[in-house]
This record gives sequence, C-alpha cells and structure tokens, in this order.
Amino acid sequence: MSPYVIALDMGGTSMKAALLGPAPEHRPLYEARRETPREAGPEAAVEAVLSFAAELRAYGVERFGTEPAAAGVAVPGVLDGEKGVAVFAANLGWRNVPLRALLRERLRGTLPVALGHDVRAGGLAEGRLGAGRGVDRFLFVSVGTGIAGALGIDGRVEPGAHGSAGEIGHIVVRPGPDGPPCGCGARGCLETLSSASALGRAWASACGDPAATAADAATAVESGDPRAAAVWRDAVGALADGLVTGLSLLDPRALIIGGGLAEAGDTLLVPLREAVRERVTFQHVPTIVPADLGDAAGCLGAGLLAWDLLSAEDASR
Repeated sequence: MSPYVIALDMGGTSMKAALLGPAPEHRPLYEARRETPREAGPEAAVEAVLSFAAELRAYGVERFGTEPAAAGVAVPGVLDGEKGVAVFAANLGWRNVPLRALLRERLRGTLPVALGHDVRAGGLAEGRLGAGRGVDRFLFVSVGTGIAGALGIDGRVEPGAHGSAGEIGHIVVRPGPDGPPCGCGARGCLETLSSASALGRAWASACGDPAATAADAATAVESGDPRAAAVWRDAVGALADGLVTGLSLLDPRALIIGGGLAEAGDTLLVPLREAVRERVTFQHVPTIVPADLGDAAGCLGAGLLAWDLLSAEDASR
C-alpha cells in the first residue's frame, strides 16, 4: 500500500490540504493551502478543488515515487456520500456536483475517493487525533461562520440515516416571529444568534463600526466594555440553550468546542461552562474543552476518511 493519501478540506474562503501518512500517527507528510475562488462562481470553485488535488497527487508521486492510496475531500453543505455528490453548498454555490466522479477522473480514474462533511470530518480528527482521543462519546461543535456538530462514538462519527446528523446550528432556540431569519428557512436558529458571523454583526451594530468582527467583540469583552459584555452574554446564552438540547438528546461524555469563535479561549469557555451548568436539570454536564487541532481538523479528517475507505475495501476482500 502507498504510504500516503490525499486530504483536502474545501472551505468557503480557503482550502487546506495535506498528504497524510498511515496509522497510528497519521502524520502530515506535506501541507498546503489555497484561497477558494468563491467570487469567480461555482464552476471555478469546482475546478479549484480538482486542480489542487491533481497538484497534490503530482507532488506525492514525485516525492515518494508512488501513487497516493486514496483521496479524501471534506466539503460544507448537504452531501450524498453514497453517490459522492455535493447536493448543496451555499458558500460555494454548488448544487448536485458529482464531486467523487470528477475527482476520480482528474486523479487518473482508479483512485478511491472518500467524500465527507467538513465539520463531521473535523470531529473525526478531533476524536482520533485531538481533544476527543480516548473519549468513547463526544459532541464536537464548530462555532464559526455557521454552527454544526459531529457526534463521536467509539472512534467514528455518526453520519445519520441521510448523511446530515449533527446540524445543531439549526436547533431553534429563539422561536417565533421575532427570531432572526435563517438561511434554512426557519427563524431563531442557533447559528443566527451564536455563530461568529452573527456575533460579529451584533457587535458591529452595538459599537457602530460596520467592519467589527467577533474577534473584535472578544477583545472588547476582555477590556471591560459593557456593550460588548451584553452582546457576548446574549450569544453565549443562546449557545448554551442549544448545547443543553444536544446534551439531552445525546448524553456525551465530552463537549469539544471548535471553530473560529473557540479562538477566544477562556473568554468563551468560562462563561459557556457556567451557562450550561445553570441550564441543566437532569442532564449530566460533560467535560467542556477546546478543540486541539484548530483549522487543520477538517483536512486531517478528510485524510482519515480516505484511510477508512481503504480499510473498508480491504475488509470486504
């Protein structure tokens, strides 16, 4: 078997890629990044991922003298993993893109290709290589531009019956006509109130700077700005409401918080832990910890999906 697989995380703003070595370390043997040409349209975004994968293959063949064993690609949105189709990815403008078939064609036609959801891939990596290592049940929640989750069970991530498990960002936490409208069509979804983008908008409105971001809000909280404290408190409260619903349904042993907002560290985690404790009744409060792998998690998870695909193929022979 070749000593590496192609791993690629297709984000709305950037693509993270690696050539990932085998178990048990799954060490990145090469890493690279590219900007996602989102403004150029969906066709350009498809071509970008295909070209990037081909570059990675060429580099691997030159460096190791052998073809990659497989490729794994993580993308946002709604997937049909069995068919290898990106059904819908709003950030990329994709609808029904036959990504697996296109990748196999670009990568010389015979390479096995695994396709996965970006957050579930990140959760898989955190479970095996990061903050969830050794934990039998965990809930990984990525709080970034949107909010999504992944349920880890004994070293794997539960995809759900239709490949869309973990959409915790679309739990309605502020129901009714006053809830902010969400892109999914509902109102008051968690990600409309507690995502980094939502928090950034709220802070921009409160401080009067239209360019203000969630990171700016965190800095203002740390400096003692009462306006920022109020915005932060509302977002953390809504996040805790959504997470407690997740605890009620899933009963995880650990809750792993990732995504861009997690970079705020204790500014987020200390009040979040307290808000969760205040809201639970019968639920067990899990250990609430930051993710370990940062924005590399999705890429590493894509590589793990590729290695898992190879293991499944070997087992079926």
